[in-house]
This record gives sequence, C-alpha cells and structure tokens, in this order.
Amino acid sequence: MQAEGEAGGAARAADGNDWRENLITTDEGLRALFAETRRVAVLGIKTERQAYQPAFYVPQYLAAAGLEVVPVPVYYPEVTEILGQKVYRKVADVPGPVDMVNVFRRSEDIPPHVEDILAAQPKSVWFQSGIRNDRAAEAFARRGIKVVQDLCLMVEHRALARRG
Repeated sequence: MQAEGEAGGAARAADGNDWRENLITTDEGLRALFAETRRVAVLGIKTERQAYQPAFYVPQYLAAAGLEVVPVPVYYPEVTEILGQKVYRKVADVPGPVDMVNVFRRSEDIPPHVEDILAAQPKSVWFQSGIRNDRAAEAFARRGIKVVQDLCLMVEHRALARRG
C-alpha cells in the first residue's frame, strides 16, 4: 500500500496500469511479446569472431528466424557490420522504431545503459540468461516497457514455437 501513497500512485506505469504488469514471466506474456516483435536491437552483441558465444549465436538465431537484428556492440570500435547489418554505438542512435532491446551485459553493467534504452523507447527489454537488474527493470516497466529477466531469448522463442 505504501507505493500507492507516493505521488498519488507511483506504482502506476506510464500507461496507467500497475508497472508490475510489465514484468513478463508467463508463456502467455512471452507469446504476446513475440507477436509484437519484429526488430531487435542487440546491446552487447559479439562479432563473427566470437561465434561460439551466446552474444553472437543468439542474435544469429533471431535473424535466421526472420527477425531484423540491429547490432549495438559495446566493444569492437573498428567493426562497422555484424551479421551483415550496420552497427550502431547506442540504442538511441538506431533509426526507426525498436521493438525489443536484447541485453547481453552483466547485471552490474546495465545501469549506464538505462537512459540510452529509455531514449530509444522500445516496446520491450529482454535481459538474457543470468542477467537480472531489478532496479533497471522497474525503471523500464514504469515507463510502460515490458521486461523479461534471466531468460534466453533463443531458448524461449524455440520452445514457444514448438508448443504453438
């Protein structure tokens, strides 16, 4: 009840709903998220030289599954293309709408990216397996952005595709 008293209902997200509704944890929620996702900016993507790492092969899977992948590497300043797509240095610099930001950054390395992601106004943010930052997730959810934490996008996408 305490949160409701703050600022006349601070628990409400930008869309007027309880911000916690934007924290996606169910198969139904994931299905709905996938249905509205066509373009994914991958923050922390690796290059073809790191093809054995999830930060490369997960986006590679997404591209093969028909999604548009926009690379946003944190390192590799000399790289201008990954997966045949132009590289951007900030999510907010990606032209046009971004449906999802898929995050490959350690949990403790997420805070410096929050404002950049918020500026891009994606529909959702997905923290990969092993990545959880409740403070960042709350900041996104309060702005009406759906959030998934600590799940592999590739694994969930494949599993839900099989289950229909």
